[in-house]
Amino acid sequence: MLRGLALWLALIGAVSLAHWSSRTPPPSPANSPGSAFSTARAMIDDRAIAAVPHPVGSIENGVSRDYLIGRMAALGLSPQVQRTAVARRIARSKEPLILGAKVENIIGIWPGRDRAAPALALMAHYDSVPASPGAADDAAGVSAALEVIRALKLQGEPPARDVVVLITDGEEAGLLGAEAFFKDHPLAKHIGFVVNMETRGGGGQTQMFQTGPQNGQVIDLFAKTAVRPQSSSLAVFLYEHMPNDTDFTVSNAAKVPGLNYAFIGRQFDYHSPTSTSGNLEQGSLQHMGDQVLAVARPLAFDKALPGNSPSLVYSNTFGSHVLAYPPLLGWLILIAATGLTVVGVRRARARNDLAIYLILTTAVLFRLARRATGVAMGFIEHRTLLAQVTTWEVALLLIGVGTLLYVASLASRGKVRPQSAILALAAGAACSAFGIDATGLGIGLAAAAVAFWVFRRPSDASGSWAGLLGVGLVLAAIAQALAAPTAFLIAWPLLAASTLAAMTALGTRRAGWGSLVICGVAVAGVAWLLGFAHGMFLGLDLVELLALFSLLAALLLWPLAHGSDHFRRFVALALLLAGFGTIAWIHTKPPWTPRFPQATMVYYLQDMDTGTQTRIAMTPELDPWSRAVLSADGGVINRVPNPLWKGAKVWSAPAKAVPVAEPSLTLRRLSDGGLRLTVVPPAGSSDFGLEIQSKSKLHDTRIEGRPVQLFDKVNQWSKLRFSASPQGTSIDFRAEGSGQMEVRYTLQGAAWPRDAKPLPKRDALVMAFDRSDTTITTGTNQFSW
Repeated sequence: MLRGLALWLALIGAVSLAHWSSRTPPPSPANSPGSAFSTARAMIDDRAIAAVPHPVGSIENGVSRDYLIGRMAALGLSPQVQRTAVARRIARSKEPLILGAKVENIIGIWPGRDRAAPALALMAHYDSVPASPGAADDAAGVSAALEVIRALKLQGEPPARDVVVLITDGEEAGLLGAEAFFKDHPLAKHIGFVVNMETRGGGGQTQMFQTGPQNGQVIDLFAKTAVRPQSSSLAVFLYEHMPNDTDFTVSNAAKVPGLNYAFIGRQFDYHSPTSTSGNLEQGSLQHMGDQVLAVARPLAFDKALPGNSPSLVYSNTFGSHVLAYPPLLGWLILIAATGLTVVGVRRARARNDLAIYLILTTAVLFRLARRATGVAMGFIEHRTLLAQVTTWEVALLLIGVGTLLYVASLASRGKVRPQSAILALAAGAACSAFGIDATGLGIGLAAAAVAFWVFRRPSDASGSWAGLLGVGLVLAAIAQALAAPTAFLIAWPLLAASTLAAMTALGTRRAGWGSLVICGVAVAGVAWLLGFAHGMFLGLDLVELLALFSLLAALLLWPLAHGSDHFRRFVALALLLAGFGTIAWIHTKPPWTPRFPQATMVYYLQDMDTGTQTRIAMTPELDPWSRAVLSADGGVINRVPNPLWKGAKVWSAPAKAVPVAEPSLTLRRLSDGGLRLTVVPPAGSSDFGLEIQSKSKLHDTRIEGRPVQLFDKVNQWSKLRFSASPQGTSIDFRAEGSGQMEVRYTLQGAAWPRDAKPLPKRDALVMAFDRSDTTITTGTNQFSW
């Protein structure tokens, strides 16, 4: 009875502590002390910057620029504007891909005592995507930077070095403002440290998720100044291996050390019209400001900036504590965990196979849950889950805890091979009820096969716990050998669990204090693990990976969870049923509300090559509003391949022909013998894309006068995407002898055609998303010389 009570106390306590630890701080009012960060003061700037969408090159972005110039001048920063065209080649693209725009960076300087010392830069970007006000991404970062510099200036003395406020433009178009600054601006070589502020959502705790290489001294400083941080070497390691970018990517490539901060909760608002100042979680802005201000003070006023030193393994624990150590110490932690496990395992018969069944079964049930939501993979598709993200996360929590308890119950009973195998196999097969799923079936088959070996006989608590610890040791050793910055996630719970195992002889000592000690350690350890599980849940739509946390939680909970009593088994099944019942609710109940409206993406497409005009919708499902738009001209709606890019289908219906402006593309010979391709878009265009194929070798390419390698091979398609400029955009190059070139263009207009039937009025449950409600013109030109 005591172990059962300790189990429920541990589970309830861990979930409660995890929830409490994930809260953002209360926003500080406008009358907060001047030296403190005040969300109320920062929100004044956020509301001004994010009043309307303001993409790079737009009139609205110019309004935000002028506001920021005024604010920075009022702060005594003597702002200057870096106006330049920039073209940046994307290294990850298989084909040559260039992104470009004319940007206007805003740069202010607070002079330091030593003007020659490497400067500190506070960096954020002020442009938004075309359809979002960007109150979070990144008006929040800009307003935080302004409030931080205001608070720093009240220190009463000049800083030790220059403090640069760098507000970049064109981040959303491809990190273009940062590219222009760190490659062209003379001040770039003066920057010795960067603190970047970003967001990928509209709330949640701020995370410090990226540093430069050789970050030992940087992490030492971070650990000393952090305010309720969310950061770890695991996050840094994972981000370095993900295809995501921020302006920090550019400064990092320029070998400028720094810290990169962002919050990623409320992802429904990411790049969405709902990213308004009213929907921004102000506690997230407070958390960002508190952390950046705390680390900026020593960076600005100390005599020296952090230097390069070997990177550390580190993680936040609880409160404002950060534990950091050299990677080599990870092996000592594993040696200690091994020794403690050996002490406890002397009286146990280890069962290593049980951990494999637990991981596989949890993974297949999580995958079944994801499939059962009925939501396909993809950015737009995922919005259905983001609109009810808390419900979705609770469902996974119920399934995860229920599976752990049910497997513990099966282990104690033994001789339940058919029952345990059927559970895994049925879950794997059920994954294909929503479309053939070879991965789900494969995981289910593997778990079923393991079940026939695992449950051939009963397993006592000590033996199965020893097996779990053994598997944990193997996994931690592999992580330590292959990716030392990640190993702590396994090693720390393992060390705690092996200590408990040694103290209680793997649970065979039945003293009441043993259950209470295990309960207390489990509350802290499982709550800490839930924080990382929550971060992975937000960052990746791959719920099967969360099965790892079931194993790590089991390391701490197993001596309490193991048992064959009917009540425990009933609770486990009840949790599983509640979890999948919640999934059924998600599957059947439309989530759309005025706060979380359904995204619609409709376009008027004009193909100049064929002379056809169509109405298209790019959402996976066709909602009633979009259906009315497509059928407005009486045409039949069909599902067709996307005419703009490969790998997707769109809804399409014929449209009545109306006049639509097209761009002007010309090729002429320059006086120096080179060639110039000029693209002049119609008035009101937002951007254009080109695909260029040449039958002869081209070299010395310049876009708006900037050298960039656009052409690699003869007959290879090269791609360019550029924010439209009324004056046009020029591409200069040289060719050997005569040649031919094919140019395909895609022009993005700013509005629905004036002469087409107007769009019907939307109700509160649907919204225009991305570049919806605009005109797209495509065509092909042939040139020769």
